[in-house]
Amino acid sequence: MDRSALTRTVRSTWDEDVLPSLTGLVAVPAVSPAFDPDWEASGHLDAAVEHVRAWLATRDLPGAQVEVVRLPGRTPLLLVDVPATAGDDTVLLYGHLDKQPPVANWSEGLAPWTPVVRDGRLYGRGSADDGYSGYAAVTAIEAVRAAGGQHARCVLLLETSEESGSPDLPAYLEHLTPRLGDVSLVVCLDSGGNDYERMWLTTSLRGLVQVAMTVRVVEGGLHSGMASGIVPSSFRIARQLLDRLEDSATGEIQLMEMHVDVPENRVDEIREAVAAAPGSLTGAVPWAGGTQPVDGDEVQLALNNGWRPTLSITGADGLPKPEDAGNVLRPSTTLVLSFRLPPTADSAAALAAVERALTTDVPYGAVVELSRTEHATGWNAPELAPWLRESLDRVGADVFGSPWRTVSLGGSIPFMGLLHEAYPAAQFLVTGAVGPDSNCHVPDEWLNLAHAARITEAVAVVLDAHTRR
Repeated sequence: MDRSALTRTVRSTWDEDVLPSLTGLVAVPAVSPAFDPDWEASGHLDAAVEHVRAWLATRDLPGAQVEVVRLPGRTPLLLVDVPATAGDDTVLLYGHLDKQPPVANWSEGLAPWTPVVRDGRLYGRGSADDGYSGYAAVTAIEAVRAAGGQHARCVLLLETSEESGSPDLPAYLEHLTPRLGDVSLVVCLDSGGNDYERMWLTTSLRGLVQVAMTVRVVEGGLHSGMASGIVPSSFRIARQLLDRLEDSATGEIQLMEMHVDVPENRVDEIREAVAAAPGSLTGAVPWAGGTQPVDGDEVQLALNNGWRPTLSITGADGLPKPEDAGNVLRPSTTLVLSFRLPPTADSAAALAAVERALTTDVPYGAVVELSRTEHATGWNAPELAPWLRESLDRVGADVFGSPWRTVSLGGSIPFMGLLHEAYPAAQFLVTGAVGPDSNCHVPDEWLNLAHAARITEAVAVVLDAHTRR
């Protein structure tokens, strides 16, 4: 390929075509169905799909088919099928168009559905997670052609339920598998890394277990002066049950089903990543006062975040606001328990262990109700093929000026596990433009536009290299 032509095409397309359309996508409040039960009536997911479909219709991709796929009762999926210029296998590219809820407390001048471009950043919900992905994938394909390169058949899937755990994706994958053919490379642009100086390759993703635990001791509230000391506190019982799951002093998870041996190659990669971007794991955290990380060793922090189980309490009920709290012994306490699991842990076995721990020999015989149970197994990438490793080395030297590194991502992308099962021989390029301070899922989400363009160029290099392997 003509590398200078490749760079020019990517940058001009991002500036002239991608950014105007991407800002329009940010303005669509396409909240994922888990946070918008009336998504079908609101029409926002459909609006996001139509917005990107209309942009795709303007692209110069001879023979490409753009289709909105709809299965009954499922969120829509946007499919783009681009014929090969070389080879007879398939590259599957993935992204999503649904978004996290807007949440409050955005900075002055910023808002979730109001796109703002400032200092090379596009602010707004869904800019980095993951609205840019489809634009980047198509731009990479166009750039390969403009630079005289070649690519295999490319199929782009943009789903609309990822932020809800991709509940609709298995059905779509089953529906589309006969059409996909021989998938030899999977490109996922729903990830990121520890800085904006290099390309970060995600080599593992944690799994998850989630459950809402309700401890109920009486059928209605009682005067605390009359009932305390007689009726056990539902909160205290919840604390005791949590002690079965987690060591409150260290955060270590007590259930053996949630632990695995960390592969040595992943430990080596983590050491290299920490050395490449020291301080990145803690530098973007908005620490309160003098709060310190759970360990002073960044390698241990990275292992904690990528390969060790953790528990977060992400929600609660039965607790009134402080200003509404009276002298009442509350009838129940509900806590939402969110576990992150090592990539190779069995999530079903982990969930079963949690259920046993919370419902066996409950203190005082209190009622424990479990709801909203969910589990998803993580993913550990296959070893890189020599051709892919060599192309990433070229990307590091020519596009970023810094060697690529890997990250064991603490989040989950359910699609990767599904695809690895479906195409065990495929290579995986899981990367993206998200950085440690991109604010995904929280206020002030933003996309580093220059980094997104470099990631686009990197994908183009890999697409061309894939046909020459």
